[in-house]
Amino acid sequence: QVQLLESGGGSVQAGGSLRLSCAVSGGIRGGMTVTWFRQALGKEREFVAAMWRGGSRYYYSDAVQGRFSISRDSAKNSVYLQMSSLKPEDAAVYYCADSSSVISSTMTRADAYANWGQGTQVTVSS
Repeated sequence: QVQLLESGGGSVQAGGSLRLSCAVSGGIRGGMTVTWFRQALGKEREFVAAMWRGGSRYYYSDAVQGRFSISRDSAKNSVYLQMSSLKPEDAAVYYCADSSSVISSTMTRADAYANWGQGTQVTVSS
């Protein structure tokens, strides 16, 4: 089974930037969708951004559109989430998940994914 390992979290001031990494053991296969979710304390896990089927398309939630960018580096077997213009409401534990069978209609649902990383904490101070 593919293992995912997030890194890059930390504490920043509002308006700052961070880049999160999701290392994918065994490499990023062509049919793989890698998705970033986040979960703030006391809230449900929510969709942030997705790299669809190896990078054929990219999707973003309305909350991060224009501020976050997802990308891949196949040589490093990694998917990145570049976060800019961070807001206090972006503070959460960020998780990456993968699936080779998720369909577009359920791509933004956390329960559509069975394989998750351990998460990385992002704190944004105002």
